[in-house]
Amino acid sequence: MIFTIGLRELKSLFLSPLAWSILAVVQLILAYLFLGRVEVFQMYQSQLMAMNNAPGLTEIIMPDLLGNAAIVLLLVVPLLTMRLVAEERRNRTLALLFSAPLSMTEIVLGKYLGILMFLLILLALIALMPLSLLAGAGLDLGLLASGFLGLALLLASFAAVGLFMSTLTQYPTVAAISTFGALLLFWILDWSGQGAAGGNWLAHLSLFDHYKPFLDGLFDSADAAYQLLLIATFLVLSIRRLDADRLGA
Repeated sequence: MIFTIGLRELKSLFLSPLAWSILAVVQLILAYLFLGRVEVFQMYQSQLMAMNNAPGLTEIIMPDLLGNAAIVLLLVVPLLTMRLVAEERRNRTLALLFSAPLSMTEIVLGKYLGILMFLLILLALIALMPLSLLAGAGLDLGLLASGFLGLALLLASFAAVGLFMSTLTQYPTVAAISTFGALLLFWILDWSGQGAAGGNWLAHLSLFDHYKPFLDGLFDSADAAYQLLLIATFLVLSIRRLDADRLGA
């Protein structure tokens, strides 16, 4: 049933112009940034060839591309998750879900799976940009895989936060603004914690701080565990919130 709900959510996304608009706009923005980095590499290619231990094509292009992708998708994910539960509540169809022979866990995981599948499609389209360079250049596939794994975990975390915010209101716009505020806080914690006294403990609370090592090709199980724990936490909170709604209905 989880997979069925997920497919239903994915189909409903593609039936709306919003999903297609997001795919187009994100691709256009990131393609422009990607081509800009390729141009920079071409400008300095002769100088790089004369250097010892010079950074390769992947090191010059990939971290910048995926770093910018994280910021762009921070703005986009709230638009995708805002309707997951809020629209059901606004249209008074949430009661139908509650009356179905489904547990709250199945409903939440199904909706989460639907948005996750859409984000993975978006991620695959972004991956085609650097992979297109394989036609005429060599790439560090390990660095590339690490970066996209980090971005996948980051997007999964964004989606979990957005789903929870959507369970708190019947207004999709409010859910979108709340999700954006929460994700922006994670970003602010990252750079504000860098100058904090007594260590960078504020930065360690940020999703972006645990995303950066992936861009450098470093897979740390602690970084992955933090993001997985955050995902699980917000999914559990979403389940409890819907359980409270069902008991109060």
